[in-house]
Amino acid sequence: MKPTSGKLAAWFLAALCVVVFLGYMTTEVIRPAALETPVPTGGPIGVREVLFYLLAAVTVAGAAGVALSRNILYSAIGLLMALLGAGSLYVFLSADYVAVTQLLVYIGGVLVLVLFAVMLTNRIEEITVSNSSLGLFGGFLLFVAVAPVLLAVAALTPWGTSAFPPLPQTAAAIGHAFLTKWLLPFEVASLVLLATLVGAVVIARKEIKAD
Repeated sequence: MKPTSGKLAAWFLAALCVVVFLGYMTTEVIRPAALETPVPTGGPIGVREVLFYLLAAVTVAGAAGVALSRNILYSAIGLLMALLGAGSLYVFLSADYVAVTQLLVYIGGVLVLVLFAVMLTNRIEEITVSNSSLGLFGGFLLFVAVAPVLLAVAALTPWGTSAFPPLPQTAAAIGHAFLTKWLLPFEVASLVLLATLVGAVVIARKEIKAD
């Protein structure tokens, strides 16, 4: 379908808004912050730093695969990479319990159910999507508007540094909080996982009855 003049005008207006936004952020926010921030002195790069950047790259690459892949199976594999990288990064924050929960719940539970639903649904490409998509150009405009701001925040923020302390034991404190203060959100999360399981079973049963 050829783009109409109204759609082209809307894209032109959106691109103009992005340019104006970037110009304002550069002149009024990013440039003054860059002039006031001292130049950081780089320290020695060890195995810990290399591992952190490697896991961050895997996480970003997986998230990009989810958004850019046209094959839903490849998108699920990209989601696996993103969740695995995010769970590994929790270890750098001394959050061992959250890292293990990320692996067990999101990868071992939700993602496996998503893969089963995708593999058991043999006519998934024939489904008509009701909501409209902004396409690659809309995603590119959003990326151009957001990425420079996030990079400027990461580069110009005076992050505090400290020595690496030993990893504290967080499982006991988090388990106690789950059963006292955060009991209701914990049960709601279990209902979400149950709904995911039921949804996968329903999709599979519909395909079996249709065949």
